[in-house]
Formats: sequence, C-alpha cells, structure tokens
Amino acid sequence: MKSSVRFLALIFILLPAITFSQNFELLQKEISELKKSKDIFNHRLDLLEKQIDDILWYHKVGDVAFIDKVYLTGPPLAKEKNPTAQGAGNPVKFWAYVFIPKGIDYSKKYPLIVLPHGGVHANFTTYYTHIIRELMYQKYIVVAADYRGSTGYGKSFYEKIDYGGLEIEDVDASRQFMIDNYEFVDANRVGIVGWSHGGLIALMCVFNHPENYKVCFAGVPVSDLIARMGYKDDEYRKLFSADYHIGKTADEDVNEYKRRSPAWNAHKLQTPLLIHTNTNDEDVNVLEVEHLIKSLKAENKKFEYEIFQNLSGGHSFDRMDTKTAREIRVKIYKFLDKYLNPSVKINNIQDINKAAYR
Repeated sequence: MKSSVRFLALIFILLPAITFSQNFELLQKEISELKKSKDIFNHRLDLLEKQIDDILWYHKVGDVAFIDKVYLTGPPLAKEKNPTAQGAGNPVKFWAYVFIPKGIDYSKKYPLIVLPHGGVHANFTTYYTHIIRELMYQKYIVVAADYRGSTGYGKSFYEKIDYGGLEIEDVDASRQFMIDNYEFVDANRVGIVGWSHGGLIALMCVFNHPENYKVCFAGVPVSDLIARMGYKDDEYRKLFSADYHIGKTADEDVNEYKRRSPAWNAHKLQTPLLIHTNTNDEDVNVLEVEHLIKSLKAENKKFEYEIFQNLSGGHSFDRMDTKTAREIRVKIYKFLDKYLNPSVKINNIQDINKAAYR
C-alpha cells in the first residue's frame, strides 16, 4: 500500500515536468516552422521587389537606353547537395542586365563596362540609375550580372552564393556573353567597376583574368574577409559559415578566407586600378582597404588610390547625388577614359548634370 502511494506521489511530482517538456518541444517545433515560413515569405517579397524594379528600369532609363535582361550560365556549383542527382554538375543559370545607349552607330565599336552589384546577398537595382545614365551618356555598353547568391530569385538561388569564389566567374561570363553576342562591343576596351562587395568582385576579376580587362575601379571594396569577420557580428559571420556557403568560420579555415580576399591576392595585379575609400565608412571599415593598399605597395604594384576623409554619405559617399559625389565620379570617369576612350567624355560636373537630365 505504501509503495502504491509513493508511486502515485512520484507521478504527481513528475507530471508537470513531463508536460512542460512536451510543451517545450512542441513550442520549439512551432518556432522552427514559423522561421521557415518567414524565410519563404521574405524570399517571395524579394521576388516581388525584383519584378517591380525590373519595370522601374524602363521608366528611369528607357529614354536613354535599350534595356534587356539575358539568361546566362556560369560554372557548376562549388558544392552539390546530392552529386548523383539528376542535373548535378550542370552550369549555374543566372540573369544579367544589358544597357545599350540609344543613338549609337552599330557599325562602330564601343567600350564595355562590367558592373557587378554589392552584397553580401543583394541584386542589381535602380539604386544605380544615375550611374547607368552617366555611362549611357558616355556611350558605354553596360552589363550587370545578378550572379549566384543574388536576391530576388528565390531561396534556391540565394543559397548558391559563393562569395569571392565562383560568383567571380559568373561576372566574367557576363563579359564574355557581351563579346560573343554584340558585334558593336569592343573586346579590347572592357573595364570593370564595382563598389563594396562589387568592388571585391571587380578586383578578383582582374586578379584572376587580367587579360580580359583594360581597367578597374574599386570603390569602398570589401578587401579582407578575415579582418571583416573580426569586426562584424555573429549574424553577419553566419552568412559565410552557413552549410550551403563556405561552411566554416574564418578561424576554422583561415586560408579559405584568404583565398577570397583581395588584400591577400595583391600579387596578381596587372591591370590599371583606381581605389577609393572613406574613413567614416560604416560598412567596409577603412582598415580593410588600407590593408589592400599596403599589400599592393608591398608587391610594388602600380595603381592609384584616394582615401577620403569623413565625407558625407559614409559607405555611399561617391554614389550619391550631392555635388561632392558627382565631382568624385568625374574623377572616376576620367580614369576610365584613359584606357577605354569612350566617344563622349565626362570632363566636369556640368557633364554629369547633362547625363542626369537630358
């Protein structure tokens, strides 16, 4: 009798704990499902935003440019979830924007600008409207790839990211596509321009394929991923160590992060290069770009650079519509002019204004 009473007492004592444990497991499952739903919803919003932005391109630059969106292929995935699955090993498919100035003579040759967007995960948006208008004014052809990992194309494409890796080959593939398909593109006058993560891509393109580019501009470029992992937060670091991406933290595989960092590849530079950075950049700390500059100098490389001091706009200081930003872009265009020789040149801020408002 006493044993039965003790057993019942034990049940009453343990029952709340068992019930709590079951409820906690159920709650964790529900939270996990909610996170998945939120993730899917966010990607669907990105898809919608991309479709809206595609329409806006025609509204914002359709008066000065013919606009197309082309479907290309880059190398196969760096990591295959199932290497034996149907389609495994196939090239990665991605979209790229093509902008062709209206009024050009198609019997002539025109220089090409390759314009990779920033990130980590992002896409080519109408944020670059004024840049495109200025390039159209100079009669540049422009290609801007939404390389692997770009947003606006769903979760699967988002998780194809290969930061500082095969995304470089996607961008270079967009250059080759233009040469192969547009007879009026001059293969001997190709430049690459990028800011932030796009600056990293621009640098790595000329490091890996120096024969393909006559000139490079890198604005506030991500330059040292090892240093970057040190001053960014855990949420940012997880974008790189995710199982579908690098899969390891910087301290677990420092050489892999070096391989993807321009500052650790400075010895490869052969292309005329201009670098801009800003001391109050709130995204790419100036210490990264300073490391790149010091590395290039240590390798006795010839290049140009300017470190701007606390300019308004921080990370976006030379992409804005302020007078100062426009004056800095005149410097960029004059640097590109020396190697690409466009048929129309931007010599001063008045030319920038003509490009904006014509």
